[in-house]
Amino acid sequence: MAGPRHPVSVSGAAMVQTDRLQTFTFSVCWSDDSDTFARRSWEEFRRLHKTLKETFPVEAGLLRRSDRILPKLPDASLLVHWRRTGRGLVRLQLLETYSRALLAAGERVAHSPVLTGFFAPQPMDLEPALPAGSLVILPAPQEPLPGPTGSPAIRSLEAQSLRCLQPFSTQDTWGQPFHARAQEALDVLLRHPSGWWLVVNEDQQTAWFPAPYLEEVALGQGRDGERSLGSSGSQFCASHAYESSQADELSVPAGARVHVLETSDRGWWLCRFRGRTGLLPAAMLQPDGLGTLLSGPWLHLRVDGGEDREGEAQSSPKSSQATTLPPTVPARPSRSAIQSCCCTITRKALGQDPGCHGPP
Repeated sequence: MAGPRHPVSVSGAAMVQTDRLQTFTFSVCWSDDSDTFARRSWEEFRRLHKTLKETFPVEAGLLRRSDRILPKLPDASLLVHWRRTGRGLVRLQLLETYSRALLAAGERVAHSPVLTGFFAPQPMDLEPALPAGSLVILPAPQEPLPGPTGSPAIRSLEAQSLRCLQPFSTQDTWGQPFHARAQEALDVLLRHPSGWWLVVNEDQQTAWFPAPYLEEVALGQGRDGERSLGSSGSQFCASHAYESSQADELSVPAGARVHVLETSDRGWWLCRFRGRTGLLPAAMLQPDGLGTLLSGPWLHLRVDGGEDREGEAQSSPKSSQATTLPPTVPARPSRSAIQSCCCTITRKALGQDPGCHGPP
């Protein structure tokens, strides 16, 4: 890939709570049209701000205050009246605003190795799954930034319509059979970090459903649409950058999310990335747990990065004996694991209604 890349836009995606540690996940678009996720803590942003002031004293206004173009990092002490979760969501929006201001501070800052290295995928960002017991909290889309006082309002999130990749059968929340057909549209009500999502079908049946069997429906198309936004196939993440050496191979940056269309015992998988189809070494691909969990219409990213094109790469000897990769069904969490993420009122309701349970 020609020339060093740099981030061009940053959007807050979620807050991840692991024990006492809060990290903030951002969707990052790069100058090479690739998309990655970056998960950083509040302390890491404080260290970034300190480094930027040391690296760019003029832009920080240390010599003349009138020359300052670096934004100020919001003061966390203003958020002391919020409860922990509400304060974390406010911080997520504040850090998103801060990151976008850095990108607008001129090429000297926005293209600097300091900022590029901060948002570049780190080992934590490339892990196939979040740490055990992690709770992912999504911000309410298109909501104004709350003030520093008062309590957060209870908001309802609009259900997202996804399409089933292959037929799958399970039980609904009342223990009745739940059958999903290929290409059937399901509305997602709740995304659980385990990979089992709460969905509802046209018959108003509610069930826990494996997330890898779902793909997005293209914007502007409903249940009867003919084309989906994403390509069929499981979503994987590139653990490191790869530069193609053959015409039938793909070039991808570290952290790139690709769709695996076919696997092969020869070590090369047929993948789709940014509208192109080609081969990638299987050893550098791993399940994209965080990306699958956070993909949604409120983010600016796309896995393919482009629309379908004609003249795609053909199969080569590397991909012979390839087979279609079926979606992986994640392990089902226990009912206690689901209830541990619920508030007291929800846990009492579940205890009073024995028919309403989490993934069995």
